[in-house]
Amino acid sequence: MEKKKILVVDDEPDVTELVAYNLRARGFLVETLNDATASLAKARHFHPDLAILDIMMPHLSGLQLCRLFRSDPKLARVPVIFLTAKTEPQDRIDGFESGADDYLAKPFSPKELVLRVEAMFRRLSQPPPSAARLQIGAIVLDGETHRVTVGGEHVELTATEFKLLRLMMERQGRVQTREHLLVNVWNYSAEIETRTVDTHVRRLREKLGAEADWIETIRGVGYRIAEKKPSA
Repeated sequence: MEKKKILVVDDEPDVTELVAYNLRARGFLVETLNDATASLAKARHFHPDLAILDIMMPHLSGLQLCRLFRSDPKLARVPVIFLTAKTEPQDRIDGFESGADDYLAKPFSPKELVLRVEAMFRRLSQPPPSAARLQIGAIVLDGETHRVTVGGEHVELTATEFKLLRLMMERQGRVQTREHLLVNVWNYSAEIETRTVDTHVRRLREKLGAEADWIETIRGVGYRIAEKKPSA
């Protein structure tokens, strides 16, 4: 099996060395950078399967870099894990809203980071569901081409957003608890904070535009795709 490639960007050499050592020990191909301004060009050349980014870096923050990834056709679907000393709840929200798929605070456990990386790859490698094409209202999800259109217009989703939408569309009308979504979309135990789900749902709604109200919030429980689109 071809080794997965991981790009690690952090302005602290000690951090990139520690992360790279532990990931290589698990069989990953790792490239590191301590200069965020060179990371976009490096990523385009390296074609990583996943990126681990610090947030607080000189000249170009991890949030800015993640947004650049999401706007680049070659990098838009590369999963991003933030590894950062910014630990406030709003910091996490900012991280997810910039397009990240996961967020781990410093000081960190190298073992936990490796487990999160492996969980991410397990999630992405899961076989597609039997229903290749799903449609609800003007939202069309094609599992074979990994494309989503709204009213015929292509909507660029991250791998996590795509899986989240597909799971809810497959289970239209059924309430999906935040804990259930964490286990089935993120492959995480329910102990991981559920705000991760809320932030991704908010981003997904923004991308669905006029069709966003198909996603209903069930207060105190979770979310579901409505049986019928709510009246305007």
